Amino acid sequence: MLFGTGIEEWRRGWRRTAGTVPEREAVVSASDHTRGAATTTQVVPDQRLAYTVLGAPAGIERILDAVAEHLVDARGFGPAVIIDDVEPLLADRGRDAVSALVDGLRARLDGYRSTVVIGCSFTEQTAPIVASLFDPVDDVDRIDHSVAAVLNGLRRDDPTTYGYVRRHWAEARDGIERCERNYPQARQIHAALSEPETTPRTLGTALSGLVTLDVLDTWSETVGPTRYDLTAYRPARMWAVGATVAVGEDNEMSSE
Repeated sequence: MLFGTGIEEWRRGWRRTAGTVPEREAVVSASDHTRGAATTTQVVPDQRLAYTVLGAPAGIERILDAVAEHLVDARGFGPAVIIDDVEPLLADRGRDAVSALVDGLRARLDGYRSTVVIGCSFTEQTAPIVASLFDPVDDVDRIDHSVAAVLNGLRRDDPTTYGYVRRHWAEARDGIERCERNYPQARQIHAALSEPETTPRTLGTALSGLVTLDVLDTWSETVGPTRYDLTAYRPARMWAVGATVAVGEDNEMSSE
């Protein structure tokens, strides 16, 4: 299912990346490349390809119906459904449209032994919505984000702090987002948590790592314990940190 590219461009990219083509392939294109075109469906038997081009803007139900038509004969194949790239839909129509697409796709795939992969460019405009839609631990299998280089630098230069970030980023996120102070100390962020696994000290180490990762900042106008500037908190970057760490842990486990 295409939102950001034309059919041939996407298929060429697939061949370069995967080195092969699927045994059977169906493409639904709702990208800007087809804007203004009438809905057409074509079958190319010798290439084992069927494709539907939707005139844009296409409603979510219309997109899902086009996908469902291609799934009619695929129940016994365990189809893989790829959405690439959902970011244009997110930018044009917002969170509700993407939620409707994902929920509708889930309903239409009920009873199939299917795999669904959703690709989404992580832009400044859409990052907060992406973070609200997809859980960084459960929903992300791969992430390509600039924070990975900074995380690698932290792991190389300060492995202890990196370890605290890796283990406690989610608790740090919850404490930051629940804390009602603008410039709290680590113990005050910790106090906002219920049943924490961290102590104020270990949470403080994780928070210092998040400062290095440019997720939040420190407030310089103080003496004594460090105060954190939560007005500079970047929740979308926190999501990217969590997703990158989670994906890295999965890769480490799979290589053992």
